[in-house]
Amino acid sequence: MAALPPFSTSYRQQPSIASALDLPGLQSASRVLHDQFMKDAQIIPDIGDMLTTPGGQSSALYSVFPDDYRAPFQKRRLVGIPEALFQYYNTTNVTSHMGLIPEIERVWISIDHKLFLWDYIEGQDISSFVDQPDVITHVAVVKPRVGVFVDEITSVMVICTPVSVLLIGLSMSTVLGTNNRSRKEIKMYATDMTVSTDIEMTSVVGMSDGRIFMCGSQDGCLYELHYQQSESWFSKRVHIVNHSIGSVQSLFPRFTSPKSEGLNSISIYQASSEKAVHHVQTMSNLYKSAQEKAPGSPALTPSNFQIVALHVLGLGESRTGVQLIAITMNGVSLYFSPSTSAYSFSYASTPSTAGGVRPLQLIHVRLPPPNLLHPDEQSSPHRPAYNGSTRNSPPQPPSRPFIVSGLENSCYLDGLMVSAQPDFLLCTAPDLTRIGSLGQLNPPNLMYGPSSYGAGANQRPPLTEYATLLAIPGRTWSMATVPRESTPTSVAPSPPVTNELATQFSEPSRQFMILTNVGLTFLIKRRALDYLKAVIEEVQTEGVVQPIIEFRDSFGRDQTCAMLLGLASGNTFLDAGEPSTSGMLCTISPDIANVAKQAFYDFGERPIWTERVTYGTIHGSAIFSGRREGFAMYFARLVRPLQAPSGLQQSNFEDNLLVTVQKNLFALKEFLDKNPHLFHSAPGEHSVSRTSSGNEQEAWKAEQNSVSQLQALLSRTIEAISFILLLNDYRTGRTDSPLIARCDPDTQKLITSMTFEDLITSQNGVTAARALVNVVIDQQIGQQISVDTISEVLQQRCGSFCSTDDVMLYKARESVRKAMESRNPSERHNWLGESLRLFTKGARMLDFDKIREVCGEYQQLGYAKGAVELPLSCAQALDPDNLGLEYLEYCDKRLRCYDLVLHSLSVFEEQASQSASVKGSASNALDDPEAIRSHAYDLAFSSEDEMFHSTLYDWLINRGLADELLAMRPPFLEAHLKREPITVPKYQLLWQFYVKDGQPLRAAEILAVLAESDTDLLLDKRLEYLTLAVANAKSHPVTIGGRHETAISFLTNLEEKLDVAQVQFEVYNALLPHMNDPGEAGEKIKYLSKTLLTMSELIFDDAIEKGADAQTNADHIIASVVPLGKRFYPSESAFPLKLQLPNGWTPRVLVQCGVPYADVWDVLHEMYESQIPPFNTQSGVQVVSADIAILLNDWLEEAKRPQSSVPRGEFPVGRIDLAVEQYLAELGGNQAETKAIYEGIKRQLRRNW
Repeated sequence: MAALPPFSTSYRQQPSIASALDLPGLQSASRVLHDQFMKDAQIIPDIGDMLTTPGGQSSALYSVFPDDYRAPFQKRRLVGIPEALFQYYNTTNVTSHMGLIPEIERVWISIDHKLFLWDYIEGQDISSFVDQPDVITHVAVVKPRVGVFVDEITSVMVICTPVSVLLIGLSMSTVLGTNNRSRKEIKMYATDMTVSTDIEMTSVVGMSDGRIFMCGSQDGCLYELHYQQSESWFSKRVHIVNHSIGSVQSLFPRFTSPKSEGLNSISIYQASSEKAVHHVQTMSNLYKSAQEKAPGSPALTPSNFQIVALHVLGLGESRTGVQLIAITMNGVSLYFSPSTSAYSFSYASTPSTAGGVRPLQLIHVRLPPPNLLHPDEQSSPHRPAYNGSTRNSPPQPPSRPFIVSGLENSCYLDGLMVSAQPDFLLCTAPDLTRIGSLGQLNPPNLMYGPSSYGAGANQRPPLTEYATLLAIPGRTWSMATVPRESTPTSVAPSPPVTNELATQFSEPSRQFMILTNVGLTFLIKRRALDYLKAVIEEVQTEGVVQPIIEFRDSFGRDQTCAMLLGLASGNTFLDAGEPSTSGMLCTISPDIANVAKQAFYDFGERPIWTERVTYGTIHGSAIFSGRREGFAMYFARLVRPLQAPSGLQQSNFEDNLLVTVQKNLFALKEFLDKNPHLFHSAPGEHSVSRTSSGNEQEAWKAEQNSVSQLQALLSRTIEAISFILLLNDYRTGRTDSPLIARCDPDTQKLITSMTFEDLITSQNGVTAARALVNVVIDQQIGQQISVDTISEVLQQRCGSFCSTDDVMLYKARESVRKAMESRNPSERHNWLGESLRLFTKGARMLDFDKIREVCGEYQQLGYAKGAVELPLSCAQALDPDNLGLEYLEYCDKRLRCYDLVLHSLSVFEEQASQSASVKGSASNALDDPEAIRSHAYDLAFSSEDEMFHSTLYDWLINRGLADELLAMRPPFLEAHLKREPITVPKYQLLWQFYVKDGQPLRAAEILAVLAESDTDLLLDKRLEYLTLAVANAKSHPVTIGGRHETAISFLTNLEEKLDVAQVQFEVYNALLPHMNDPGEAGEKIKYLSKTLLTMSELIFDDAIEKGADAQTNADHIIASVVPLGKRFYPSESAFPLKLQLPNGWTPRVLVQCGVPYADVWDVLHEMYESQIPPFNTQSGVQVVSADIAILLNDWLEEAKRPQSSVPRGEFPVGRIDLAVEQYLAELGGNQAETKAIYEGIKRQLRRNW
């Protein structure tokens, strides 16, 4: 097992059963954090917006305060130049230069031709280079070009002399120095790369691709040092290109002295664009433009208008286009941005071409602070008494204002500027309380001194900065920022780099290094957090609360609560000290922490319930308290570094970043767990009003629900970090990791595109996490390592990523592994039983591939119980409500599990057959293949899963084992054979099942259904089924109270149908030679072979000839009926003698067929009058008269009915009345019923017409 990453026991989660994740709650809390990300990106305006306010072409707005808790910068330590080097430098008449190389943590000091590299981290360590003869004037370290040097060389040191430029290769490695502080160890390599120059080079700058640029100190031109591995036909191994005059001209010899135009202008060069320098502006024109923007300023004079530094702004600081800041020796800052038009007010020598560099133009002049305190006044700081005045009041003018002049150098980083003049440093930083929208209840009045040149009233805040002056003895040789680790790219909205409020709890303080001839001074930027810590200490020691109230009023309630929460809970970046302390959790004293905690509660106030009416509907919402807002804000700022595009890739998250964030999150969680009262109302705070109290309760309820979701997200995030650290330890953090490659393709795609937020809050994250844990566990099992250790670690550190169900499944898999390793059959069987028990308990957690894998292992081990019962248990777990009987989705899930059982039965059968072909028997009953096969079938048939039984029966029937299945008569077989869809094979088995089950009458019923079914059965088969049906019906026993009478009736019906079917069979056999005759005759014969006909269909369909006269058809019918009558008489079914039809049947049938009453009456009346046989006798005439009476009565009733189909006006009343008189006169004396009908008709006619 791989070594686990260090994890303090204090950060271990308590083992618990992981409850179901509330993913909607986690997603809601995540949206709250995203809202905070958006706020941080918007509360501090872009520098371009502050500089381009209407009428604000210049500014001089500064906040100047004594050296108290509001001082923006502070000197932290001084590292003196090593004594031996200092004495040699101080006492020898030499030419010396020095500078800073932060990339390798060295100070370079040149004494004549000797170069010394001083390790300022270690303090006294010095390395030297003396292998060149010229005086060294400048040294820089850049990145090497790819493919030129050996892999060991990671940097290139550029050494400049008045006559040459030399390249030295450097290799660096990080080692531990004294006090366990990491330091860089360097080795130098000779490259034999040098080039002679006519101009002394300075200001060497390297690019990420290895290109090297430098400036000519005499001519101000821009040069590029080009080097390659070997010389070519068209270029030397090392040569210099002058971009200011063009690359071709720079290759020719120089015959004249260089021009100094570059020393009196500003130019830019875009390395990725055109290969030429773009002239921006001459100093004289620039001075005129600055005068126009700040007329009358004493800081703008021709003699002092000299540029001492240029600083480039990145997109993180200015999204609106401010790209360049020029600093003059009087401390004036000139801001440049690209012009909006190629011919706009700018100082480019030529207009911009399409795709080229847009010309820069001066947009703002920022004057130096007019009210700087002299360092002598700062040496005795005093704080005025708090008499109700606030920080927003303008500071008192200093008695000795300091005028900035003679600046020699400056350093700029993220809105912070440190400029040096002899013995003093001018330090400026944005005043976020003046420029930011921090939610202050009383925004500060912009009451500035009289030096607000050009400042006018506007809606956007003008740029306001803190300013302070620090004394630093000696000449300043160089300044640089202390390098910091770059933060990962974030998908969350990024705050501007000037918004230190958003980063002060997740990044170290910004620091500057100031190199003088005395030593190296470290200057640190004090954050708002440091201000707050100072005022809390004052509250604790002196009991003065006014400073912390002023702080709250300046930074706003929510920002203050977020910082108070960070102070009270502890944070790794709490101490603005040495970088070496980074990663260690810092806390303040308990007394100060209590003050911070109390202030957090007091300043947080209470939530408020608001309601608004929209279209008559009342909508209520809560305005959260400062405590909840501060919690969300602080939480969001802690996790911002984790908002990377692909959170599960190690390339995005280093372990130290994850551990640092986790320490801060756990400190926050521990603080909140110990102080649950922070988000509850104190007793007695509720309003007396009932309505107000109800609204307040709603507000508290909404706030506590939101806080609860945030706390759940906090716990989940801590566990997620532990989970990723564990995966990194198992080398799963990279996309090419073998562990990720062992996941299925869909999961691989999911993991590589998943963000850290997705892992925590989405169902895909749950799926991916489980897949990765399974891979790790599989690796442990594959290495024959117990899973107990890794399972315990998973549950302790990230319980929500590894539930008890997961652990149970891991142990089940380990039991299978132990069973495979065991040589004792009884012990192996016990391990397999334990694995089945655990797998069955966690069946709902198993995916199908894992079920199939485990079943394969059970088959291999001959464990019939597991191979049969596990898939059945999983089928039930996948469909606990038996929806598979109705819904295809669930049916498919079940069938896949059933297929595994059937496959196991096939495997065991094959093993048994192979064993039977080999002589000898198994050494143990548990290993006997035949016993295993029998046991597997017993288990399958003992299942209570009806759907599985149906699947099993079909499988057996398809394999030709229907007889064996009938012999077993399993419990669900009858229901299976009767279930839709009904098929002939199923009913063939069903009647046999009834026969074997002693139910002959049911068998007869099924056989009768088969014989008369609408299927493709042939006539002989139908006749066979009828014969069997009769035989089975006759076998039905006579029982008291049974179905005897019904059975007799059913048998009689079957016998009659059988008689008719036998006649049909004879007819069919007689006509069989003519089956293939063309036309209708052949088709009728084929029809005879496919279905059973009734006697009428059989006789009359063939006896009646279309188009023949009545006598001919009558003869045909006689010829067909007489032989059958002779044969079937006296059968009441095939040849009934007592066939009687009721009076009126014939006319009523004709009327129902749609024949009009008048037409039917005409036919019957004609028969009545014609005396044609068989209606020539008195009885025959009386039968016709009875039908006529019923027809006329029905016709009359229909005519009387409302909405009748027979209109009353068309009813032939007179004709019917005369006819009825005739019928009554000729009616026989024994026809009382017919007479009554006729008389009723006469009465109805007289009554209604």
